[in-house]
Amino acid sequence: MPHVDVVIGGPPCQSFSLAGKRDVEDERGQLVWRYIQIIEHIEPKAFVFENVTGLLSAKNAKGEKVIELLKSAFIEIGYSISTKVVNTADYGIPQKRKRVIIVGLRNGEPFEFPAATHSEDGSNFKRYVSVEEALGDLPLAVSDEKETTKYLVEPQSEYQKIMRGKGEITEHFIPQMSELDKYIISHVKPGGNYMDIPADVNSARIKRLQRDGGHTTCYGRLRPDAPSYTINTYFNRPNVGCNIHYSADRLITVREALRLQSFPDSYKLVSSSKQGKNLIVGNAVPPILAEIIANKLKEYI
Repeated sequence: MPHVDVVIGGPPCQSFSLAGKRDVEDERGQLVWRYIQIIEHIEPKAFVFENVTGLLSAKNAKGEKVIELLKSAFIEIGYSISTKVVNTADYGIPQKRKRVIIVGLRNGEPFEFPAATHSEDGSNFKRYVSVEEALGDLPLAVSDEKETTKYLVEPQSEYQKIMRGKGEITEHFIPQMSELDKYIISHVKPGGNYMDIPADVNSARIKRLQRDGGHTTCYGRLRPDAPSYTINTYFNRPNVGCNIHYSADRLITVREALRLQSFPDSYKLVSSSKQGKNLIVGNAVPPILAEIIANKLKEYI
């Protein structure tokens, strides 16, 4: 490995996810410790480490808190550590996505995270960027994955201006849906979920959710006037998160998911499968957040 001034990484976090089994002895979870070995070997001036919030409560087989072990390991190899749960919506990204960020500095100085620029009510800050502010200028989605489309209107918001590309729009195709999914989606109102679905629907899972509650974003439709919930790797399904378009009776497109993650329209996804593209989008750190943290970190090195 060559020497570098900064190492940035997010070791696979499935082992620490609140949604998963939270098995910290899982093989993927061991890559977190491999990350530490890389930092020790390269000795960069700084590193940035990203993970899911489940990391904060994860414990190993001995009952020790993984986050404390991580901090101790980083300190032991010569770094001052700053940790924060960051909500991407606080930085002008149209998505409520919380992630743990750890920044380490080799010179011993504690890193101060960049101040928030946005808030829900807009008091003392700019107001959160909404889904409609993020997606409202995109044309109707096409039916074929290989088909491209063009902008038909001028950008309606500052965020749209930032996202706009110069060429044709790719990845803006309607995800496949079963007839049952189409029926379900047609009944969910903006900001609503499975509680909006008629009781006669032929789905044991929906009946159970309506009876027992929980998983409030399941079969959710986006609100146009608020940020989205976390974009996950299954945004092509109505039953895994809030993935229904705020006005059209369909799921969001890959391009719309990219926009909500703050990837510009010029970004080209490279994958041999549809699910591969979804994995890239859902697992990513929003580029705007990456830029904000990088600019702040630059002040220290």
